[in-house]
Amino acid sequence: MRSFLITIDTEGDDIWSKPSNPETRNAAFLPRFQSLCEKYGLKPTYLVNYEMANDPAFVEFGRDLIARNAGEIGMHLHAWNSPPIHPLTHDDSGHQPFLVEYPEDEIRKKIEFHTRFLEDRFGVKMLSHRSGRWAFNAFYAKVLRDLGYKVDCSVTPHVDWRGAKGDPEGAGGTDYREFPEQHYWMSERNIALPGTSSLLEVPMTIINRSPTFLTRATQACERLSGLPDKARRHVWPLDWLRPNGSNLNSMLRVLDVAIAQNRPYAEFMTHSSELMPGGSPYFPTDESVEKLYRDLNELFSQVAKHFVGSTLAEYHDRVLLLSRSNEMPSELRQ
Repeated sequence: MRSFLITIDTEGDDIWSKPSNPETRNAAFLPRFQSLCEKYGLKPTYLVNYEMANDPAFVEFGRDLIARNAGEIGMHLHAWNSPPIHPLTHDDSGHQPFLVEYPEDEIRKKIEFHTRFLEDRFGVKMLSHRSGRWAFNAFYAKVLRDLGYKVDCSVTPHVDWRGAKGDPEGAGGTDYREFPEQHYWMSERNIALPGTSSLLEVPMTIINRSPTFLTRATQACERLSGLPDKARRHVWPLDWLRPNGSNLNSMLRVLDVAIAQNRPYAEFMTHSSELMPGGSPYFPTDESVEKLYRDLNELFSQVAKHFVGSTLAEYHDRVLLLSRSNEMPSELRQ
């Protein structure tokens, strides 16, 4: 049976506006979303950053979630406000630098601190992770492996984040255009390649609707002339399993593709603040959130017909069991 993976970047209110001290009012809006997921037998993975792990209401919510085996708590790290604080630019709250832009010793300290902090707050081992602002590299992956993480979901196939800046003097985000679309055991040396490490990469489900020849032509044009990001999006359309208030048909199309291609999973994502009116640019009003829930009801009702709900850690264990089974002599398989 195919797995449906719900991942929520669980973070402060309206991070898009770059607040210096983010509030966490969105924690009060998560029980409604959780109830909807449970209605359809789905098990979200809440990937939690520092300010949300400090919110008593969310901690209570997360502990109850774990006690009922109704979902998973994982790690999400915003480098600019996660201890230990190490100023990287003249305005880290404004620039929101990527963790991969920090010195390696600071990267390790931040990951170690946030991992232990979450484990203390929720009483469970952290196994799943997504990087802040989708930025990832081999050293980051190594630290996760060292700390016992089993699964990462930072990869966004077909997407080039180099146009998104953290440190204004930096090179921008990670270019994922040559990365696999589906899960793979990540190489220790090159995170874009399958390998033999213990970290399972579960990329976001993103469908490239451009014909192959157009994709290749667009990439060639970029290499030759640096095609602007806005122009690239017009000729290289992508469908995400990520609601924006007006893309229900697009998300249903992604499900159809996943089913037609017999993909082993489909991965949905949103931000916790997008479930609250005014918590994001995409859902500014009560009416926009109500429409979101109508869309989610329709989407999840279709999901329930073809997928089984899994947390990221559960999906890792399923993939690991299958890989071990395939390695066994045929006469020993059940």
